[in-house]
Amino acid sequence: MNELVRMISQDGTLYVLALNSTEMVKKMQEIHGTSKVCSAALGRLLTAASMMGALLKGDSDTLTLKISGSGPASPAVAVADSKGFVKGYIGDAKVKLPLNGKGKLDVSGALGKDGFLTVIKDLGLKEPYCAQVPLISGEVAEDITAYYASSEQTPTVCALGVLVDPESENVLLAGGFLIQLLPTADEAVISAVEKGLESVKPVTTMLAEGLSPEDICKKVLPNFEMQLLDRTQTGYRCDCSRERVTAALIGAGREGLAEMAQDNETEVVCHFCNSKYVFSKEEILKLIEESK
Repeated sequence: MNELVRMISQDGTLYVLALNSTEMVKKMQEIHGTSKVCSAALGRLLTAASMMGALLKGDSDTLTLKISGSGPASPAVAVADSKGFVKGYIGDAKVKLPLNGKGKLDVSGALGKDGFLTVIKDLGLKEPYCAQVPLISGEVAEDITAYYASSEQTPTVCALGVLVDPESENVLLAGGFLIQLLPTADEAVISAVEKGLESVKPVTTMLAEGLSPEDICKKVLPNFEMQLLDRTQTGYRCDCSRERVTAALIGAGREGLAEMAQDNETEVVCHFCNSKYVFSKEEILKLIEESK
């Protein structure tokens, strides 16, 4: 299962989330057939979206992350609900690139270093909250950190990782953590966080060593007494349905429907789960009638 934990320091100065997202990223790879580098890129974005979604307050709130970069795999999109369940897609899931100069999967090469990270929060208000920030590196974690600093003025540390088998290309491990300083944090707290992070291993290394998300929270913040707030299970979940697709077709308007009706069948494929919905010409004509 994909376990997500949330903890707060006993002194109330910081908040941390950690997630073992291995199963959700494996599910994503199964659906989209992603290459090694695309599994890492979209897997990181899904992991970040899941943790950020869990920070939402309302049961029906949703969060969307979109990286629109100059790389051949862009764009990458991840959508999360307030329970941390996610869905996502990437522009070209089959992109293959050589390892970068550090011998790692070249995520920034796939997504691009030039472009934007867009964050949309639908909180049930008249208009959704939307922020767009320039990409810092295209490596995802650094871009999430930069978003929080510039758009929410919240000092944040984000770490994400996806480990892929170099031979089979299967996802082996995935996860991440997100540390946020609360308004009560002072310079001493910041220094203690930085000192604790100096010796922290990559997220997938900690998972490979058998650390749970709760263990990871304590590992990355060794200088703080941490209290568990909650532990939940998340996953990859698409909420598409024939009814939703029908509503989307109606949203295309009479002119759009009339164009579809010129074909014997209209096939709609969900970007997030690849489910196919087929509508006959008669069904499209009926929608035109009902939209009068």
